[in-house]
Amino acid sequence: MLILAGQPPSCSGLRLRNRTSVNEKANISALAALAHPGRMAVFRLLARRTPDTVSAGELTEALELKPSTLSVYLGILTRAGLIQQSRRGRSLHYSIDLALTGSLIEYLVNDCCRGRPELLATLLSQGQPDQALGQKQIFNVLFVCTGNSTRSIFAEAILRAEGGERFRAFSAGTQPRKDLKPLAAEVLRARGHDVSLFYPKSIEVFYELSAPRMDFVFTVCDRAANEECPPLLGQPVTAHWGMSDPGKTEGSAAERALAFKQSYTTMERRLKAFISLPLPSLSRISLQRELDDIGQMLEATKAI
Repeated sequence: MLILAGQPPSCSGLRLRNRTSVNEKANISALAALAHPGRMAVFRLLARRTPDTVSAGELTEALELKPSTLSVYLGILTRAGLIQQSRRGRSLHYSIDLALTGSLIEYLVNDCCRGRPELLATLLSQGQPDQALGQKQIFNVLFVCTGNSTRSIFAEAILRAEGGERFRAFSAGTQPRKDLKPLAAEVLRARGHDVSLFYPKSIEVFYELSAPRMDFVFTVCDRAANEECPPLLGQPVTAHWGMSDPGKTEGSAAERALAFKQSYTTMERRLKAFISLPLPSLSRISLQRELDDIGQMLEATKAI
């Protein structure tokens, strides 16, 4: 074929080279790995628990899978590069690979969709919360746990007391208990909170159209983070601040009471760090990193 001077080359050769590139193969492999409801459920749970790692045993229990089935799913996702494996003692733990996941999304947006605005309207609109968050004067914050009877209640009470006029605090449970745990109520009274203001409530309340729109949503127990709840309206910033359940502490009455005090102290430390963040100056990405770091604060070992 005669190619005239200045004539652009055919794209067929470029397409062929792109299709066989390493990145292309990796992205197609990742998409194939996610194209299964069971494997997608594993990936989504790990995404909700980021930056935590999750043990294989916990994944089996949370997703109600047979160990052999989970092993197959984890193997496929690991080979595709979407998740990473690490060992802690005798157990294997897993987490998502944020870099490859980000690369996959970029591939879909820029390569497959060519950045077409009509296909990406929802995604592109997520750039707006960065500006809106910095301009807000009052932030709505929701703390989610399973029973909404201790840890999420502690968080709500602390933020109400420490957040001043900048924050409005709420809490809810995915499976709320009937009442606060007695030891939780004792800690609240000892710290000067009006216990009558706090009670377990269902997260379903916050899906109602009349519910306040949240700016932040924090899961404070692993079981709640493991449950697949639909996202709340308003695109809130989310993070997982997992804490052990003080109600499961075994031992003497003094040891059990101490566990509840330590839980309160840990939540207080995390929320003071959160309150001190310069929210107006942080991008959404920077803010997410700060929130993830706060969630990694070690739990208190001594009550104050």
